[in-house]
Order: sequence, then C-alpha cells, then structure tokens
Amino acid sequence: MTQIDRLVDTRSVTTACPLDCPDACTLSVTVSDPDGPDARIVNIDAAPSDESNPLTDGWICAKVRKSARRVHSPERVLTPLARTGPKGSGRFESISWDEALERIAAEITRAIDRHGPASVVPFLYNSSAPTFSDRLMNRLFAELGTSEVAHTICAYTAAIAWHSTFPNMASADPLDVAHSDLVVIWGANPSTSNTHLTPLLTDARRRGAAVVVIDPRRTPTAARADRHLAVHPGTDDVLALATAAELDRLGLVDRTFCDANAEGADGFLDAARAWSPERAAEVCGVDAAAITELAQLVGSRRPGMLRIGWGMERNRNGGSGIRAALGLWVLAGQFGRPGAGVISSTSSAAEPDTLPELTDAPPRARTLNMNRIGHDLGHADPPVTVLVVQGANPAVMAPDQQAVIAGLEREDLFTVVHDQVMTDTAALADVVLPATTYFEQGGDVAVGYGAYAASPIRAVIEPVGESWTNAEVAAGLATALGLDGYAPEQVPPPPVPERPVPTRPDGTIQFGPSEDPATTIPDGGRARLVLGLGPDPVPTHRPLDSTYPLTLITPASTRMINSIFGEYDPPPAVVSVHPDDAAARGVRDGDEVRVFNDLATLVMPARVDPSLRPGVVSIPKGLWRRHLPGGLSANALTPADVEHTIGGAVFHDARVDISPV
Repeated sequence: MTQIDRLVDTRSVTTACPLDCPDACTLSVTVSDPDGPDARIVNIDAAPSDESNPLTDGWICAKVRKSARRVHSPERVLTPLARTGPKGSGRFESISWDEALERIAAEITRAIDRHGPASVVPFLYNSSAPTFSDRLMNRLFAELGTSEVAHTICAYTAAIAWHSTFPNMASADPLDVAHSDLVVIWGANPSTSNTHLTPLLTDARRRGAAVVVIDPRRTPTAARADRHLAVHPGTDDVLALATAAELDRLGLVDRTFCDANAEGADGFLDAARAWSPERAAEVCGVDAAAITELAQLVGSRRPGMLRIGWGMERNRNGGSGIRAALGLWVLAGQFGRPGAGVISSTSSAAEPDTLPELTDAPPRARTLNMNRIGHDLGHADPPVTVLVVQGANPAVMAPDQQAVIAGLEREDLFTVVHDQVMTDTAALADVVLPATTYFEQGGDVAVGYGAYAASPIRAVIEPVGESWTNAEVAAGLATALGLDGYAPEQVPPPPVPERPVPTRPDGTIQFGPSEDPATTIPDGGRARLVLGLGPDPVPTHRPLDSTYPLTLITPASTRMINSIFGEYDPPPAVVSVHPDDAAARGVRDGDEVRVFNDLATLVMPARVDPSLRPGVVSIPKGLWRRHLPGGLSANALTPADVEHTIGGAVFHDARVDISPV
C-alpha cells in the first residue's frame, strides 16, 4: 500500500483511451474518495501488462497522463447553457436539460417545416469519444433525413487511395516491425502521434534494420533515423514515382510478385519513367542521389515495412502521393512475410453493430463536405439554419477559419454544441450541452487505428456536473422530437470484451484466436496500380501556382490532440521558419512577424528552426483563438479547396509569406 492509499481512500480502475491517436492505450486510473461526492482522478498511468493491450507496453504519453486537468478543469461545462448576449460575447445562463432539449427540438422542427430537412446539419465527429458512442446521434439525424457531413477533413483521402489500390487488403500489424530489415516512415511523426511505434523503430535500428523518414521537418523520429528525405509538401507523388523508375532501372522490380498480385504494373512504370531523379529533385527538393539510394534500399532490403502517415494526404496531390507510394511497395514485392507490408489504419467502421436497420428512414437530404463548412454556412441553398456540433471544434479546426466564424456568428443560425469545455465553437453557440469525458462513461470499447487490439472502456468516476454522454443526448433529443427507439432499454448494447482482445483486419472485435494480418498480400481483385475510372488512372502530379513563396504546414504537437487540451496546455503560438528564409526577410529568432496571404494575416513570434526544410513554415495545429492576438489561428490561412478526385482536405496547400512587424 502506498502512502497516498494510507492517507486517502483510493481505487484504481483499468480502462482505455479512445482519443484521436493510433495507439488506444490501456490505462490504470486512480481515483480518490471513489464512493464519495468529491471523487477525483489523482493519477493516470499505463495499465499493468496483464491487463494491457500489447502496444501500450507499460507506458503512456504525457498528454494523457495529465488529462485529468480537463476532467476537473475550471473551464468545464457543468450544466446546459443558453446564450443571453450577442454571439461570441461569452454570456450564457444555466438552464435545465428539459428546457435545452425542448429548445433544440423546437428549432429543428421549425427548420424542417420552413426550409426542409437539408437545413439541419449535424457536424458530428468522434475525436474524444469511444467507438460506439456516436451511433445513436448518427441514427437520429438519419431518421430525420437531414443533411449529413462527410468526414473528409482527415484520413478520407488516404482511405480512398488505399482501397482503390488494395481493394481487399488490410494494414500490416505495427508490431510486425520487429521482423523488418527496412522501415520507411512517410508523412508521419510517431514521436508526437503513435508514440508506441518509436521503441519498435529503436529496436529495429539496434538489430541493424535501416530506418528512413520522409518528412518536410527533421522531426525527432527523423533525427534518429538512418536517412531523412526532406520532401517539399505536396510532392510525395513525384518522389515515389521517381523512386519507382529507379527501381526499374536498377532491375529491382519484383516481376514475379507483380504478375501474381497486381494489375497495371507496366502502365504505372510508364508514368514513373517521366520522372528522372534529376527532374524529381527539382520539384520535391530531395537530392537525386538520395532518390537512387531510396530505390536501392526498397528493392534490396527485405523484409521492408512502409508506414504511411496522414501528412501525405493534406494537399492537392494527396491521393496521387499515397497511391504512388503504395505502388512503389508493390513493384518491390515487399509483401507476404512477417516484417513486410504497409502500415496504414488498422481500424474500420465499428462492426458488428447491434442497432436494427432504419427501414423507413428517408434518404439524406444532401451530403456536405466537412472542409467546406465555412462556405456552406454562408452560401448553402437551402440555408443551414440549425447546426449541431458534437465531438468537433470547427471554429479552429476547419479550413478558411474566417468564413467559418462568420457563419457561426449569423444571428439566424441556431447552433448547438455538445462538449466538455467552452471551446471556440461553443462560445459562438446558442445552446451548449455538457459532455462527459471518457473517464465518465463505460460499456464501450477503444479500438485504435495503429494496432489490432480492442480494449474495454470502464467508467472511472461519475459524470462531472450534469454531463451527458453522446448516447444520452441522442435519446433525450429523440424523446423531445417524438421519436421512439432511443431509450436505453430499447438499444441493444455494443459488443464489449472484458479485457483487451485482438481485432480482425476488418475492424471487428475478434473473440477467438488471433489471425495475423501482417502477412496479408493483395488478394481477391489484386492490387490496382492503374485505375480504369476517374481523372487520374495513374498518379498524376499537379503543381500549385501561387504568388506566396512559403508553404504553411500545421503539424500536431506533443501537448494536444487536435484542439483538445488547448485550454490548459497549448504549444507555443509561434511560426517556425528555416534560417535561410528568415535571413532573406530580415527576421531574427523571437521577432514579431506577420504571416499572411490573401485569406488572412496573423501576428506572432518567429522561431528560427533549422529542422524545417527551406521554403516551409510551420504553425502548431489546434491553437485556440485566445492564443493569438486578433483571434485567428493557423486555419485562417488555409484554403477550403479540396483534393480534386476525392474531396479531402488540402491544409498544406496554404501558401504564405512572412515579414517583420
């Protein structure tokens, strides 16, 4: 018994983290006064090994370790709130749940009567909630036939590019890196997101494996790698195609594998040969010799693992870049044995779900692109008159921030936000509903997208204040709208294991013996390197012309998950710039600078940072409006354009310049 146990009654509960991170760690959470009115989380750590999924391995990230600060934050929303002043004034009053739900139901009904169901827009995400928690809210708006908002803001381009190339193949298992002789990390930074991959890379290097990182920044992962290729954002397709052409020139294409497992290898290579190392070097900023060396490694070091990240997709060439990298791996035949393959998302939609089908629901009125919410709030026809936001913070996370804020400030828009703290989006709402954290709800499961494991989520404390879960809000709103079938006794529970278990490659929970997805190779329809439909049968590079010379990227930080935890632990609100770019503009470290383009101007300190490649500047993702003077953050500078074939986000197509204030 520890000293704290002797002084205070405590209890430890094993649960799991469902935050937007690949790892989905299994946790041990210690609560003081667990049966009393003042129960409080006093410690969060990794679960013991016998209760943990294998990836957690006895340790967790610092941001989750400190996350009780949000649970017990003075900024926590404790009751339903109704706006009493102008939008954005911060003036709210507490109301009852009954009154809040009646107001929301009345506004939804009025909007449907006046403008049709398309005028009601549920902006639903799941960045801080368990796997099954949002299914009832999705069902509610499907039953009403309202608009739906496609989750195009993250992982959408990557998912479509994957499935168009590999119609029937699962991601490799990250734990299989233990067998790899080559690991290529492309567009990912495991030192910040997916931290539990980092020791696997360290062990691989210790065994003699080669680790290559392809990233515009010299991240901590890149700094520890054998080779770092500082590709310019938006040119991953050029690098991959040039490497494929070199693979062919060096005689390293695995023709036997391609004949057995791929369609379109010759057509892909025809497109790749247009990119010599020298021509590619001019576009992507990587030395020609490094491209040849990468081809030699990919073609000769076996088994080889490719870990593709979501940084690759955030530009106009995102789909082409991912398809080209996957095609390179197919040409090299890097599949079919432990330690070979491609690591992407290991999860899919939560199945099997236990909800009965909605047989009489009308079709959804329309589908809106999440990246275009600012435009749609201002220009959609019919107009958006009710917006319901859950598990999201579009006021800072959506592109073209000023358009989003202008839309949220419309007096004729009724906005509902269900969240844990008063986010920037909640501050512009008409009704704010208090949400539970995952420590306050159980009966669900955490299924990460960086491991084949599912872990049960258990309630650690009672809901703080009057907080409700997503499912409780859906059930309460359904009752207020006169819909049946949402009460707890009417909803079959989701399948939740008693302890961490493997999952199948299709994302379903597997209660029997584990199948090893690591040796999966393209099957069924075979890998498709050339597509028969669409504007780009082969990966095709599209240059971006801009009068602004610097590419803005907005990477994740070690302190926040998207914008979560920004109320108490944001990263420094600075713009990082390469020394050459700083010197050319007369900017010194710590100077106040303007970061600007045609969309907006931000004023913030500059950090001269040699870890960036020249021509690229960086502002942390997820900063709140309070963190910068003027109330705008990085997404005020990012365009609401979308990837041309799929509609995914193109955050890193932002072009800016900087100048001293």
